[in-house]
Amino acid sequence: MEPNVSKATQIMRKTTAAARRAYVTFLAGDGDYWKGVVGLAKGLRRVRSAYPLVVAVLPDVPDEHRLALLDQGCVVREIQPVYPPDSQTQFAMAYYVINYSKLRIWEFIEYDRMVYLDADIQVFDNIDHLFELDKGFFYAVKDCFCEKTWSHTPQYKIGYCQQCPDKVTWPEHELGPPPQLYFNAGMFVHEPSLATAKDMLNTLLVTPPTPFAEQDFLNMFFQHKYMPIPPVYNLVLAMLWRHPDNVELDKIKVVHYCAAGSKPWRYTGKEANMDRDDIKILVNKWWDIFNDESLDYKGADEASQPLRTALAEAGAVKYYPAPSAA
Repeated sequence: MEPNVSKATQIMRKTTAAARRAYVTFLAGDGDYWKGVVGLAKGLRRVRSAYPLVVAVLPDVPDEHRLALLDQGCVVREIQPVYPPDSQTQFAMAYYVINYSKLRIWEFIEYDRMVYLDADIQVFDNIDHLFELDKGFFYAVKDCFCEKTWSHTPQYKIGYCQQCPDKVTWPEHELGPPPQLYFNAGMFVHEPSLATAKDMLNTLLVTPPTPFAEQDFLNMFFQHKYMPIPPVYNLVLAMLWRHPDNVELDKIKVVHYCAAGSKPWRYTGKEANMDRDDIKILVNKWWDIFNDESLDYKGADEASQPLRTALAEAGAVKYYPAPSAA
């Protein structure tokens, strides 16, 4: 314990710091991705995360979906779209163009630290410790270059992948220095900053779009600040059949349902690789969380309970609920 500082004061300091941290995700349109966000909110609650889930929504997200998120304790923040310069780029997926709007989360400066998670992600183990990583870096999991969507890259063409760099040696004599490490932008740890946000948007104006949209842009922008973290924090499902030796399923903390046909709320099992037993297990685990009514948000009383308990144990103050301003 810090000398001459009461336990209650230390708890209050930690609580103040915690209020400056949050998970964040992104939602656009009137489709069914809101179900993914609800599942994510319940998943974070299941692993007893200490931090809220902020949802950055575009104006086209309907009120009924926003209400569903609020009912699950999410903090809903409307953002304005971000578009790249006009170009003839063929994006790997047509909808990727709207993902540039994710850059707006750097404007959420009421938070010192945020962990971004795509809406098609589920958290199966507590990852709050990621907020304690050294500041000044951009943390994310390395991606894989073995999918056909990477066919435009030299990595794919020669069979090189950073997930297994010893399998195919990078031919420096032909292609020059090895490519920089490349991360998957479905999950990352970042620090909001208006200066960074402005710099990113200004850079975007003069940066030609590329097939993987904001993911390519973020890799370029943070290339000198990127720090890899273990793949347990973002299991891209294709790893199960592309690099099975790199996956210990029972140790995975975060699963990214980004393979074609793998979205649990749309799952039919008919697409390629979707009839695998491990995929079925992970889809069922997602549904178990989504359907668990005991994980539904219980209101402000639930959110403030850890602080009340800590203060009561410290003998610092008695808690009295404030009158509602509603």
